[in-house]
Amino acid sequence: MSLLSLVMWATGLVAVPLCVCNTLWLFLGHSLKAAGTVLGPRRTGTPDPRILGVGPGEPAHRAYWSRQMWRDALAAARIALHAIWFRLTTEWLKGSVARLFRGRRPATGRPGENGFTRTVMRVVAPGTAVGAALGAGLAALAMSMVLAVFGLLCGAVWLGAMAAVGVLRGAEHLRVLARGIRMKCPHPGCYRPFPLAVHRCPDCGVPHGDLRPGPHGVLWHVCVCGQRLVTTSFAGRGRLATRCPHCDQQLPDAVGSIRVVHVPLVGGTSSGKTMLMAAVVAGLQSWSRRSPLEVEYASAADRRDGGALHQQVQQAGWAHKTQGGQPRAFMLVVRHGRRRRLLYLYDPMGESLRDAGSVREQQYLAHADGVVLVADVLAEPTVRRGLRGADAERADAARPADQGPTDTYQRLTGELAALTGRRARMPVATVVTKRDVLDQISTLPVPGARIDRWLTDIGLGALVRGLGHDFGAARYWAVSAHAATGAGALDSEQRRAAEPVLWVLARSGLRVGALAAETAAPDALGPRGSTTVSDPSGR
Repeated sequence: MSLLSLVMWATGLVAVPLCVCNTLWLFLGHSLKAAGTVLGPRRTGTPDPRILGVGPGEPAHRAYWSRQMWRDALAAARIALHAIWFRLTTEWLKGSVARLFRGRRPATGRPGENGFTRTVMRVVAPGTAVGAALGAGLAALAMSMVLAVFGLLCGAVWLGAMAAVGVLRGAEHLRVLARGIRMKCPHPGCYRPFPLAVHRCPDCGVPHGDLRPGPHGVLWHVCVCGQRLVTTSFAGRGRLATRCPHCDQQLPDAVGSIRVVHVPLVGGTSSGKTMLMAAVVAGLQSWSRRSPLEVEYASAADRRDGGALHQQVQQAGWAHKTQGGQPRAFMLVVRHGRRRRLLYLYDPMGESLRDAGSVREQQYLAHADGVVLVADVLAEPTVRRGLRGADAERADAARPADQGPTDTYQRLTGELAALTGRRARMPVATVVTKRDVLDQISTLPVPGARIDRWLTDIGLGALVRGLGHDFGAARYWAVSAHAATGAGALDSEQRRAAEPVLWVLARSGLRVGALAAETAAPDALGPRGSTTVSDPSGR
């Protein structure tokens, strides 16, 4: 081999490392720049086609980490590696190297000045091609390592976000369990439970049915209108307007944030349920004026209904008969200390308890935490048979219920066990109504401190024994709802009328049991001066 040949081969080999060093950083720089164009922001005010729109379901943008991050990472990897391949094949192999093989300058394409120069270019061409290929391979390897690290960082972000979602959802679940929160719809024809209410955006009113930590955001969701909506009750989600996910009717603000206590008032037609409910509301408000107890309407609709009922009793002296089908819950927020309860009071029509089938249709009974049995003893056949003369006339003037408390109890108890499965743990407060009339009937003994004994004495011992056997706890009261409502309402009788509900609330964990023990000395309600009406024994 001649000296000239050795020099030419050496020149060609020297071109390889030089080309590798040059192309490595050049390809890597172009690759990083190309990846940056994918990850970097587009021009402000123009739509970005890379971002996916809002899909069906939750009307909110998906969180960046949940999907778009992976799309951008894959697009960056694809663009970065494609940039290296494009530079190698287009600018180097088809451009510079091809010109060198033809004896032309790689940058300008001009031919060499003389034959020696063109020969050197042709000699360098293979080494340049090899060096460019090696540089591209090393740049692709380096870029792959960078992308692998970037992928690990993306994975760490995703895992961190998912861990935050799990922690926040777990905290919400533990809070619901600890507070005994069970969300139920209060509206007739629904009464269905739901794990999460539908929250409406305060700006555009769009309903969000999955406003909780998840793929649409950990701490907040971004509505289609751009409004940020917090995802947890800890951050104030309860301040948003809510609707039932089943019937799409408005829910009180307190739903989902405090425990709900469902208390149906059960009794026959004309037994005094609606009057008793008016007396209970007045009594709770009376307790709030003289004790740490706080009571407020749960919604504007409840305030309106409560005002209408109060005005009706003030003007007419009594409440009209409950009309319509299944009842809407009358809702109050009751607070004592740091604990709160959302009280659902149901006042169904007396006709709803005429047979087992109609009782079975009262689906709100499935959620009952306690029952107030409204007992009009003047409707009991055993009691009516013992009344004579003026006593019978007074009983007829009191408009007795269409069925006695024993019949009401018998129709209720079997279906209640089937609906709830919790009857053996449920408390029942039996409230004897129309005490002002009972005080005037000389044939009957005076209702004393032990209403259960009084019921036994007048022939309702089977009812007392049945309540004690079938329910987890039973307690008895005798109340004059007429004396607790209207223009001349007695404050002590109002507080006494609220005691049955306070007792049920106390059994739910609200520390109001001591309030009932503070009942003031009763006012005289009639010529016989009836005494205390609550049963301090707990039965």
